[in-house]
Amino acid sequence: MNISRTLLLAGIVAAGLTSAPALADPPRDSQRAFQGRQQGRSMPLPQLERRVMPFVGPGADYLGPELNNGTYRMKFIQNGRVIWVDVDPQTGRIIRRSRDH
Repeated sequence: MNISRTLLLAGIVAAGLTSAPALADPPRDSQRAFQGRQQGRSMPLPQLERRVMPFVGPGADYLGPELNNGTYRMKFIQNGRVIWVDVDPQTGRIIRRSRDH
């Protein structure tokens, strides 16, 4: 009887550990972006992209965004050169533009 109780208790503990959410995991960038949008703290990404594209210049191809410490970093390529544009997600303001990053 003692062994069966121990096995039962171990099974219950193991089941509880595997089904519990990982509370220590920080939210991923995509989750933070979604939460910011839902809470009205950031503009929708398509709106931000439309604001930035005219400032990059003609002939630039947009390769996509990254969320980096609460800032969108948009990547473009133009004439074989990479252009990174950092954008404030709340205001759509360009914070920084770098070339050959």
